[in-house]
Amino acid sequence: MTRTLMAALATSALTALPAFAVEKAAVLDTYADIAEAAYGDSLTTAKRLQAAVQVLVQTPSPEALEAAKAAWKAARVPYQQTEAFRFGNVIVDEWEGKVNAWPLDEGLIDYVDLSYGGATDENEYAALNVIANPKFTLSGNEVDATEITPALIADTLNEADEVESNVARGYHAIEFLLWGQDLNGTEPGAGNRPWTDYAQGEACTNANCDRRGAYLLAATDLLVSDLEEMAGNWAEGGAARASVLADENAGLNTILTGMGSLSYGELAGERMKLGVLLNDPEEEQDCFSDNTYNSHFYDGMGIRNVYLGEYVRVDGSVVSGPSVSDLVAAADPAVDAGLRAALANTMDKLGQIKTTAESGFAYDQMLARGNAAGEALVLGAVDALVAQTRDIERAVSVLGLDQIAFEGSDSLDNPSAVFE
Repeated sequence: MTRTLMAALATSALTALPAFAVEKAAVLDTYADIAEAAYGDSLTTAKRLQAAVQVLVQTPSPEALEAAKAAWKAARVPYQQTEAFRFGNVIVDEWEGKVNAWPLDEGLIDYVDLSYGGATDENEYAALNVIANPKFTLSGNEVDATEITPALIADTLNEADEVESNVARGYHAIEFLLWGQDLNGTEPGAGNRPWTDYAQGEACTNANCDRRGAYLLAATDLLVSDLEEMAGNWAEGGAARASVLADENAGLNTILTGMGSLSYGELAGERMKLGVLLNDPEEEQDCFSDNTYNSHFYDGMGIRNVYLGEYVRVDGSVVSGPSVSDLVAAADPAVDAGLRAALANTMDKLGQIKTTAESGFAYDQMLARGNAAGEALVLGAVDALVAQTRDIERAVSVLGLDQIAFEGSDSLDNPSAVFE
C-alpha cells in the first residue's frame, strides 16, 4: 500500500469519526498548552536577548550591537505568535501593554533628531530624554532618575502623565535603544544607531552612554520579568489557564474572539490598512528595525496555530492536540475546509510580503504614496485577513456559540474617519 493511499485512508477514517470523538475540554487543554509553550519560548528568547544586551553594555562593539539586534528579532518570533491569545483573554489583554505597546514617543527615552520636534499639546514629555536628565519634574513631582531601574521605568516613566504614547518599556522601547530612529521615511533603510552610543570614555557618542546602557539593561530585565509573569499564568494552576478551562463554551468563544479580533480589527485594520491609507511609516509596528513584515507574518501564524491546535517551538519540538478545527469539521466539514483554506491563503499573502521585504523592498517603502506594487502586497494580505474573519464567523455559528463582536477598525469600517 502506498504512503499516499495510507494517508488518504487515515484521513477518511478520521472524518468518519462521530462528532463526540473530540471533546471541547481537550481542545481547551491544547489551546492552553500552546499558550504555555509560546509564552515559555518568548521568555527563553527574551533571556537570550538579555544576555546579548549585557555583552553589548559591558563590552560594546559593532559585533555586540548586531548580536543584540539579532537576538531582539529572534525574540519577536515566538512572541508574535502569542498575540492570538490577547483578545478575549482579559488577563492577557490587560498585561499586553507592558511588553508590546506602540507607537511610542521615543524622545521620552533618549535623544532624537531635530525633525522629531519637542513637547506637544498632547504630550508634554514627548522629548523629556530621561537618559540625558537624571532629575526632572513629571506631572508636578520631582523625579530622581539618577539610577535607572526597572521600577523607575515601570512605575514612573511608562505612560507618564497618563499619555499612552509615553511607552518606556517592552519590545519597542528596547528596539529603539538598539536601532535608534528610522529617519528614512518611506525610503530604504532602518534605524542606524552607532555602537559607540554604548562605548565608554572618549569613544562615547551622543553623550550619556553609561545611562543609555543602564536603561537598556533595566528595560530588558523588565521584559524578562513581565514574560515570566505571563508564562506562569498559563502553566498548570495559572490564572489564565484556569479561566479558559472554567467553562467550555466560554473558552471556545475566547479562542475564536482572539482569532477574529487579531485577524480583522488589529492586524488587517490598525496594523496594515491604516498605514496604507495614511502612507505613514510611523504606522509600521516595528518602525525602528523595519522588522514589521516578520511581526505580521508570525501574527498570522499564531492565528493558524490556535485553529489547527499545533505550535512549533523554538527548539523545533511540536505541541499539538485536539483542535478547534476538529470540532468545526465534526459539525460542518465544509466550514472547516473553508477556514483552513482561508488561513493558508492569508499565510501565502503574508509570506509574499515577507519574501519581498527580505529581498530589499522594505515594509515602510510599501507604504509610500503612489507605490502601487507595495500597496497591492499589503492590501492583498488585508483582503485575505478580512475574508478569513468571515470564515471564523462561520465557525462560531456552526459550533452553536454566542455571536462574537470582533475588534473593529475605522480603516476598514469607516475609512473617511481616519482623515478627520
